[in-house]
Amino acid sequence: MAKFCSSCGKQLGENETFCSACGAKADGTAAAAGEKPVVVNVVNNNTNTNANVVGIVGRPKNKWVAFFLCLFFGSLGVHRFYEGKIGTGILYLFTLGLFGVGTLIDLIILLCKPNPYFVY
Repeated sequence: MAKFCSSCGKQLGENETFCSACGAKADGTAAAAGEKPVVVNVVNNNTNTNANVVGIVGRPKNKWVAFFLCLFFGSLGVHRFYEGKIGTGILYLFTLGLFGVGTLIDLIILLCKPNPYFVY
């Protein structure tokens, strides 16, 4: 007559005292202190690779170069030209850094960025 594990339901061999799938004692009772269950070695030969490309996209820019350009020439929009943002660079040029407010905001934002940061 076939024996089955009371924990996982796997069919057991006649001489097995522990289930090879879950390690429970074959008669359903807890293992005694000196008894050790059968150790099952699992070999994972998974060779799948992640094909998702989530890397950093954009041009790397140095935080401190942009910060000092903004500090000294922010009203002319030079830091915006450095980042490759030509449209806002021209806007800063004609409005003197959005009347100084845009330059001040950009200084604070540049201080909070990591070095290097990436411009899209």
